[in-house]
Amino acid sequence: MVTALVLSGGTGRRMGVDTPKQYIKINGRPIISYCLQTLLSHKKINAVQIVADEMWRGSILNAMECMQDDGNGGAVPEKLRGFSAPGENRQLSIFHGLEDIRTYAEETDIVLIHDAARPLLTADMITACLDAVAGHDGVLPVLPMKDTVYYSEDGIRVSSLLERARIFAGQAPEAFVLRKYYEANKQLLPERILQINGSTEPAILAGLDIAMIPGDEGNFKITTQADLERFREIVSASEGRA
Repeated sequence: MVTALVLSGGTGRRMGVDTPKQYIKINGRPIISYCLQTLLSHKKINAVQIVADEMWRGSILNAMECMQDDGNGGAVPEKLRGFSAPGENRQLSIFHGLEDIRTYAEETDIVLIHDAARPLLTADMITACLDAVAGHDGVLPVLPMKDTVYYSEDGIRVSSLLERARIFAGQAPEAFVLRKYYEANKQLLPERILQINGSTEPAILAGLDIAMIPGDEGNFKITTQADLERFREIVSASEGRA
């Protein structure tokens, strides 16, 4: 069984907007609905758990009602298993989601973690992650660094030069064996988990075997107003070709 854990608990503070970015409507649809459509319609995804504040859950359900079936005669929204409460930071939100998933999933099942603010997720990327996780504890899509990367001890002066060929930028979705990943996060409670920024960090700290696969440059995360406008233009261009 594969459960997708969609993170949609962000507040949008970095964009300076009242509506969290994942609920901003583009072409009449909230941004979260774009990745949800891809996840829910993917044949290898058996269940979806969403981390979202209670005030936005109705909006998510309304968006899901308009989604098409899964290609097997079943309604896509039926894959939704429930909502989880957002945590104090992103990783605590993940932990809350993992706790809820463990009430209906097996310990050896796979959890696929994705950000609601990455709307351009493709079915091919989902398949690549799930194929690659076999024989590993987890898998992480990465992009090679294009720019020269420097290390600074104080943020003011360059301390050293990092070897660009060995530096990668992590993306989502990330896939993990449920029990091993849950235990890796549990070990960080209660304080250290608040210092985690990336989903794969707890797995690395726990010494888990994490494979890397090529990421997708188009699968960017909407973080700034410029990102939002970029996505709006992509959707408009896509609609124009349809």
